[in-house]
Amino acid sequence: MSKFYTKLTLKLQKFIKAQKIFFVATAPNSGRINLSPKGMDSFRVISENRVLWLNVTGSGNETAAHLLENKRITIMFCSFEKAPNILRLYGKGKEVKEGDKSWNELIALFPETPGTRQIFDITIDSAQTSCGMSIPYFEFKCERNDLNDWAEKQGKDGIKNYWENKNQTSIDGLPTKILE
Repeated sequence: MSKFYTKLTLKLQKFIKAQKIFFVATAPNSGRINLSPKGMDSFRVISENRVLWLNVTGSGNETAAHLLENKRITIMFCSFEKAPNILRLYGKGKEVKEGDKSWNELIALFPETPGTRQIFDITIDSAQTSCGMSIPYFEFKCERNDLNDWAEKQGKDGIKNYWENKNQTSIDGLPTKILE
């Protein structure tokens, strides 16, 4: 049975902290829904109704484009070990980029990560748990370092060039404003 919450209880926060992977979903008003797996040490619970996600350079920048249009975001955590559980966070998000007023305060909450692109600051409207009893068991082996290695090889100038060539619009042609 699912259960809704108006805030992230300490039990939910503990569950979030224990997960090694989470999934982010956003959608434009019209166009493709984006659903992406995320990992690394990139998620922080700031309060009962606020979370941060450090986003690194990747093949697309859909979340930024979608949040510029409508701010809607869903984040899902799923237990692959121990007791079955699924947790969805529903909220509104905004992008924070280097140079923005709150950047220095927020980036200090994360380890230095090559290829850092932005932080998404998310206000949680509600959270929902569900059983997850059909989710298979998987054992965490280790983090992949491939993306960090790639970003370090690119350097800051190479990353900005990548943003210019590959991250300025969503797959549906919406602007991301990554270089503004």
